[in-house]
Amino acid sequence: MRIEIRAISRIRPGPERSLVDTYIERANHHGRATGLGPVGEREFDTRSLSGAAAETRALIEGLGSGIVIALDERGKQMDSREFAQMIGRERDQGTREMYFLIGGADGFDHSLLPGNVRLLSFGRMVWPHKLVRVMLAEQIYRASALLSGAPYHRD
Repeated sequence: MRIEIRAISRIRPGPERSLVDTYIERANHHGRATGLGPVGEREFDTRSLSGAAAETRALIEGLGSGIVIALDERGKQMDSREFAQMIGRERDQGTREMYFLIGGADGFDHSLLPGNVRLLSFGRMVWPHKLVRVMLAEQIYRASALLSGAPYHRD
C-alpha cells in the first residue's frame, strides 16, 4: 500500500527536513517486508495559494481512490498501536493508497474535503506544521516497525 504525505508549505534544509527524510527512509525499509510503501511526500508551495480553500483544493487535487486522512485538531486521537492497526487493517483489506493531508496555518476548508475523509488529531494543542510532518513521518515509521515485528516500539 502506497502512503503519501501531502503538506502545505515546503520544509527547507535543516533539522526538520532531516528528520522527515530519515523517518520516511526508515518506514520504506521496514514497509517493504509488510506490504507498505513506498512512503512519499508531496509539498505544496504557498506562494501560489491564498487561503484555506485554495490550499485544500491543492491538497486534494489528483487524489487516487485510496483512504484520505486529514490531520485536524477535531480529529480522532489514537495511540501508536491503534494507528499501526488502522494502517495494517487498510493494507489487509486491499487499500492501495493512503493519503495524509496537512493543511496550512488556517487549516482546511472542510466543505472541500472528500466525503470519505477521516480526521486524525495529534491532540488539542497547536503544533507547528513542520513538527506535525516530523511526528506523522515518525508515526508512519513506527507503524511499519510494529507491523514488521521490529523492536522499535515500546509500550
